[in-house]
Amino acid sequence: MQTPFSGRQEVIKRVEDYLIATLALLLASPLMGLVAIAIKLGSGGPVLFRQRRLGLHGKPFVILKFRTMARETCDTGEEGTRPDDPRITPVGRLLRRASLDELPQFLNVLRGEMSVVGPRAHVPGMQIDDRTYLETVEAYALRHRVKPGITGWAQVNGMRGGIRTRQRARRGVRLDLQYIDNWSLWLDLRILLRTLFGGLTGRNVF
Repeated sequence: MQTPFSGRQEVIKRVEDYLIATLALLLASPLMGLVAIAIKLGSGGPVLFRQRRLGLHGKPFVILKFRTMARETCDTGEEGTRPDDPRITPVGRLLRRASLDELPQFLNVLRGEMSVVGPRAHVPGMQIDDRTYLETVEAYALRHRVKPGITGWAQVNGMRGGIRTRQRARRGVRLDLQYIDNWSLWLDLRILLRTLFGGLTGRNVF
């Protein structure tokens, strides 16, 4: 699978990722410290949640997020999360509503495993109607031509929250491929602005 980023485009994308991730971590570090304290006081246990996700060319990596579920929870993530999921802690629910649980992913960006903007990172074998994404959407593997992102074109176009139907799964992949085929620095900036001004919260964010 050939990545669409090569030469000058690849350099621009890497510089964009490094600068934004570094700035975000510097600005958010005090807030991240408070979040860590809140998680410890709220439910004890580890502050960070680690889970295998699919990255560039479908290779797995370990994603970092603030833990929002009960520490005893053992979850592969294949079935996703529901709005009323009893595993989510009270502190975790607040973090999810404000998308603050996503902040540690900027470390994944600096490690070269993710981009700031790109398709959502899915768990291996993610299920849609008792079938995997790969079985449900024929073009699914094509989204792995680029690194997964913290935010993306699909997310700012209504694809946040549970994707539990084949129709939504196909729409999400279609939007991901649209992003990949039409990538530009300006498109990334548009997505970032839409994320900051409206894409971090909402009824589909849980």
